[in-house]
Amino acid sequence: MSTEDHPAKKMRMDEKVIGTHNGTFHCDEALAVFLLKRTNAYANAGLKRTRDPAVLNTCDIVVDVGGVYDEKTQRFDHHQRGFEEVFGHGFTTKLSSAGLVYKHFGKEIISNRLQVPVENPKIETLWLKLYKEYIEAIDAIDNGISQYPSDLKPRYRIRTDVSARVGFLNPAWNESVDADAVDAKFLQASALVGTEFLDRLDYYANAWLPARDLVLEGLNKRKEVDPSGRIILFERFAPWKEHLFELEESLAIPNEEKPIYVLYPDETASNWRIQAVPVSPESFESRKALPEQWRGVRDDALSQLSGVEGCIFVHASGFIGGNKTKEGVLRLASLALNM
Repeated sequence: MSTEDHPAKKMRMDEKVIGTHNGTFHCDEALAVFLLKRTNAYANAGLKRTRDPAVLNTCDIVVDVGGVYDEKTQRFDHHQRGFEEVFGHGFTTKLSSAGLVYKHFGKEIISNRLQVPVENPKIETLWLKLYKEYIEAIDAIDNGISQYPSDLKPRYRIRTDVSARVGFLNPAWNESVDADAVDAKFLQASALVGTEFLDRLDYYANAWLPARDLVLEGLNKRKEVDPSGRIILFERFAPWKEHLFELEESLAIPNEEKPIYVLYPDETASNWRIQAVPVSPESFESRKALPEQWRGVRDDALSQLSGVEGCIFVHASGFIGGNKTKEGVLRLASLALNM
């Protein structure tokens, strides 16, 4: 029995309906349907899974089937010849139905989740972040776009990504493909990928974004720490590398004013750290490592060598060091800048 014929699937005349294809499902339409259910227009909508054009024409919105992309008529397919829509904002991956729905409805979904007006600047920041970190890979995988050139052979397989996990929820070749059973599996898949989306959103809103605010505050106040502006002081630790590089670019900070050292409390050990800023977020090379003569030296020997009381260590590579007090790491940073 098809989804549209099942008595339990009958829709009220006044109920909006989301349409997508039946049969084997994929991560993109599973997420697209989940996201639509988080919008004001489709929060209470029913769902029809079918490839029958006549049935799809009765749906208020259709995703991943139908061969049409038209926001005005609420049709969001990406399989048709000539479709090349991308997210924009520097992203060039062709969109799947997940990316299409997210592009048009994502800000509203984030606003609803956070109970923050859609005009708030944090909504745009999170909208772009979620696309980069979660949605884009789903778009790429569904469209068959590799992460790397095809002439490179991967050293191992990854089959634990969310697209793969959704795929594994489809019935095996020797299991029943009864429409009702597959529809139930689709809803399970939609909940899986959608719950992960919300978990990511909650993390970026409640942990990632506050860390960004802390780094921005530190950047804006860095010349109060040292007139050169090349030392940042955080009164509490937060992940800072990714934010620092993105904010340096968005604020157009000249190379000669970019921070060299970051100071923060090591709250687990009740002391302070001085860390050299790397040349890029993933690099082990520092913009200016701590002085060579300090590297690998510890405790009183380091205090005597540097002339700064309370020293704990400087790593052998010079990328990080420690002192018992904030005043101590400030003094180490000031000395290191001029050595």
